[in-house]
Amino acid sequence: MAEMDFDVVVVGAGNAALCAALAAYEGGAKVLVLEKASEDEKGGNSYFTAGGFRFAHEGLADVCEDVLVDLSDAERDQIVLPSHDRQYFYEQLMKVTHHQCDETMAWRLIDDSRPTMGWLRGHGVRFIPMFGRQSYLVDGKHVFYGGVNIEAVGGGQGLVEFELARLEKLGIEIRYETGATKLLQDQRCNITGVQVRGPNGYEEITARSVVLACGGFEANPEMRVRYLGPGWDLCRVRGTRHNKGEGIQMALDIGAQAFGNWSGCHSVGWDISAPPYGDRVVLDNFQKHSYPLGIMVNLDGNRFVDEGEDLRNLTYVRFGREIMAQPHRTCVQIFDQKTIDMLRDEYRIHQVTKVESDTIEGLAEELEIDPEALAKTVSEYNAACQPGDYNPAILDGVTTKGITPAKTNWALPIDKPPYAGFITTTGITFTFGGLRINDEGAVQDVSERSIPGLYAAGELVGGLFYGNYPGGSGLMAGSVFGKLAGTSAASFAVGNA
Repeated sequence: MAEMDFDVVVVGAGNAALCAALAAYEGGAKVLVLEKASEDEKGGNSYFTAGGFRFAHEGLADVCEDVLVDLSDAERDQIVLPSHDRQYFYEQLMKVTHHQCDETMAWRLIDDSRPTMGWLRGHGVRFIPMFGRQSYLVDGKHVFYGGVNIEAVGGGQGLVEFELARLEKLGIEIRYETGATKLLQDQRCNITGVQVRGPNGYEEITARSVVLACGGFEANPEMRVRYLGPGWDLCRVRGTRHNKGEGIQMALDIGAQAFGNWSGCHSVGWDISAPPYGDRVVLDNFQKHSYPLGIMVNLDGNRFVDEGEDLRNLTYVRFGREIMAQPHRTCVQIFDQKTIDMLRDEYRIHQVTKVESDTIEGLAEELEIDPEALAKTVSEYNAACQPGDYNPAILDGVTTKGITPAKTNWALPIDKPPYAGFITTTGITFTFGGLRINDEGAVQDVSERSIPGLYAAGELVGGLFYGNYPGGSGLMAGSVFGKLAGTSAASFAVGNA
């Protein structure tokens, strides 16, 4: 066969792509990683995440075997980490997607999640419990909740840097400022490489297999409006400005099958003062995720969601979309002094958009909301709050009665001044629609056949998330399907050398 420049070319350099590159290298392939961004903007969307992972495990003793290997005995004694077994993971995933998640992909994600965490640790990624964001102090111990309890040291930035350091140590080449523009094929439809555009113009790079792992179309306003709907051109982008859907389009251009929830996306409550794209200093701290501890109102002064419907990790993505439907795509989260000290650290950054007042009417005036309307909303909410044993670490059933929307859990009256209001909009993270892959990570064409030599992983793969998303499963899916795609791409390339 003809000599190729590389066995495997990986398009993208976020978590999924870097996992694919590592797995392809382990499979004996000569690997090249292509990154459209400059080295200063490395890491894709992964760089902007909190670095949290949701995976199947049996509790603290299990994860300490080969994931949380750095914890001391004293630290272990201060942690309560519930089991998150494979059936529970499955139930949570199916619950939030209303059972639309592809079954084969779901079980691949779940069953490969635990070994993949050990694999990442073996490649030098260090992990710690998410003390500040996913636990509450109860009786002197850190009680974890919600299923996403472990993060890479340094968050998403740390995760990417661990992985890049490993690639460098192994001698895997990365070319920055070099974006793939076209997939190359022979007359038998076999992938033969990619056309790229780099600092010196266009070039063709030959390879026996290609892994597409370069994100969705969340940074492309035209595609957002086309697929997500009117107004989505105006949302903020949480992460990289480079994920404009080119990887998906290149595959569709050669007959790949579109799959998944193309009108859906991962989005969150995002500080109204955040820039149009991700800030590499503030990172994900523009998000505002402590809303279960208070209430959310729109600029008419009305509540519009059940802030206590479920654990935060299962509602924040859908609520991000709900904010887009409110007047001026704006929401205010309101807290009083009973819960303000429990808010996540992201509420204390210098760049936060916050107002305070000793009265609800004064808060409304600061927010330019009708004072009577906001006072009426808060008064009705307070009157509806029922007694109970408040516990923010569990679904405590402390609810409201007689108002719509209800607050199903954690319903404490807003009555202890001063009051604080945090102004948010919607920040989009990634899109849910993408390419169809099989159980080997191979991209499928419109006739349900694998495109020879083409694999995909990460946010441009469709079929996992529909309408909502269980927190921490994005990075886990990127790692699982990145590893799968890299392994399969190497096997295909080396086997056809």
